[in-house]
Amino acid sequence: MKIASWNVNSLNVRLPQLQQWLAEFAPDVVGLQETKLEDHRFPDAALAELGYRSAFHGQKTYNGVAILVRDQTPEQVQIAIPGFDDAQARAIAATVDDVRIVNLYVVNGQDVGTDKYAYKLRWLDAVHGWLAEELRAHPKLVVLGDFNIAPDDRDVPDPQTWDDDHILTSTAERNALRRLLALGLHDALRLHNHEAGLFSWWDYRQAAFRRNLGLRIDLTLVSDALKAQVAEVGIDRTPRGWERPSDHAPAFVTLR
Repeated sequence: MKIASWNVNSLNVRLPQLQQWLAEFAPDVVGLQETKLEDHRFPDAALAELGYRSAFHGQKTYNGVAILVRDQTPEQVQIAIPGFDDAQARAIAATVDDVRIVNLYVVNGQDVGTDKYAYKLRWLDAVHGWLAEELRAHPKLVVLGDFNIAPDDRDVPDPQTWDDDHILTSTAERNALRRLLALGLHDALRLHNHEAGLFSWWDYRQAAFRRNLGLRIDLTLVSDALKAQVAEVGIDRTPRGWERPSDHAPAFVTLR
């Protein structure tokens, strides 16, 4: 099972790129973030033509998440974080065969110390409680998405700039991610590769992609029950080089 995560940064703009990538990369499951579409505008029929059935949770202009599954319908779909009052469309879960998929578009947080930063930490705390419940019900769990957190110094171009005072790398954010991992989850990429500079996001400005000045903030996490089944993991940089690209590249993990 090849499972991928991609922040498409507007599915309305990026649908042709998604269609091309699905045809070429052929993932079995895809979590999308920042679809930026209300549910009635989601391109369900266009994706079905490529063999993908969709579960989606969207809103106008901002946020939006979806799970695409090849050749079958997502089951046991959960929209949003249970018990957490949140107007933003940032979370969705579904079961595919015997694997539970949780797709997250984590709050950016704007700047350390702001109201949006506090909301990010509250949101992550709610996710922690939700994932604890999901793991009890579904030992085979994959949590993927745009986490808006670079896990450690290997995941930034300059640790002196991306430090405790910087959004996406502050101690509180990284500790929140570590709390999720402590539930029994593993950063799939780091099971196989400890190299620095493997980024999934690059700013559109200052030739950041060409210079590889990016961040690794798009993650695939696997539970203890799936750790030994990780066969391949990586970041597909190819779509980032296409015309009118998203600023993110897909992250993926393949399970035996």
